[in-house]
Amino acid sequence: RCAELQIQLTEAVSTVGGQKELIAKLEHDLSTIQALSAMHRPDAEGAAVPSLEKIPEPIKEATALFYGHTPSPGTSFPEGQVDSLLSIISSQRERFRARNQELEGENRMMQHTVHALQSELDNLRADNIKLYEKIKFLQSYPGRGGSRDDTEQRYSSQYEERLDPFSSFSRKERQRRYLSLSPWDKATLSM
Repeated sequence: RCAELQIQLTEAVSTVGGQKELIAKLEHDLSTIQALSAMHRPDAEGAAVPSLEKIPEPIKEATALFYGHTPSPGTSFPEGQVDSLLSIISSQRERFRARNQELEGENRMMQHTVHALQSELDNLRADNIKLYEKIKFLQSYPGRGGSRDDTEQRYSSQYEERLDPFSSFSRKERQRRYLSLSPWDKATLSM
């Protein structure tokens, strides 16, 4: 039992040592990248950088390897440094991609919820107008006069508007024109 624990301890110490080396390497790579971000940028993106010596060497190396150029013979970098930089960038890209997909899923769910609530609201509004129509019909009988409350007054204008053929035509025409717009025009209109 003691020998097993001694072996596990040795393995744990070697694992911790390896992780400390990786952490130090990562911190060095991050400090190199931070030095690049602290550098003064030109006025426009993509403009020529007047002094290329300010760009850290691992970035130059990774860019050269990406475009298929061989690095200059005066600059030699350990292969692990370039690989670690590329792995950092690719893992960050994967995290952003996963977060983007998650947000797009949430966006679709919210849009679905909004559409469902909007259709429910439209149905309730139509039901209320039908109920007002029935109230109006029942009040039209002689001797059935009654007081009008706020609810009746609110739906009476919508009921009268629904009966008006000109406003109905105008609403349908506006809806037809809106549906014929391109998605870019719809977005501009909503803004």
